[in-house]
Amino acid sequence: MNFDALKPEVLVLLSKENNSRDEKLKELCQFLTDSVPYYNWVGFYFANHEAKTLHLGPYVGAATDHTVIPFGKGICGQVAESNTNFVVPDVSAQDNYIACSFTVKSEIVVPLFVNGQNIGQIDIDSHVIDPFSEKDERFLEFVNEEVAKLF
Repeated sequence: MNFDALKPEVLVLLSKENNSRDEKLKELCQFLTDSVPYYNWVGFYFANHEAKTLHLGPYVGAATDHTVIPFGKGICGQVAESNTNFVVPDVSAQDNYIACSFTVKSEIVVPLFVNGQNIGQIDIDSHVIDPFSEKDERFLEFVNEEVAKLF
């Protein structure tokens, strides 16, 4: 996957002046889903630090019941506490995994920082076992650095 080729389009999507932040994020999710064959669900969760919960933001993919996730629960909740990327090659091997769908085989979650604070994350599910590499991590870090400029 040539992620460098996707970066200019990410910048274009996030710079659309007539779109709200949520519209930009939704279009970004759609773009990532359309552009990376193994990105089957792409979405953002945003932190409520007082309640220690994550709240589902814009996403593209199958509907999910996981609209609020407590810090520490599941992969997303663990990233809310650790402030580090979490790549899960095979979700069936994870003890603290919140099952979204039997079709989900792997997941990557990358935290979103604004002014040094973890305000949320991008969450990607795949129907393929072990598709994510360090290139995915670096690309998604780039995506989140650009998304952070919207806040």
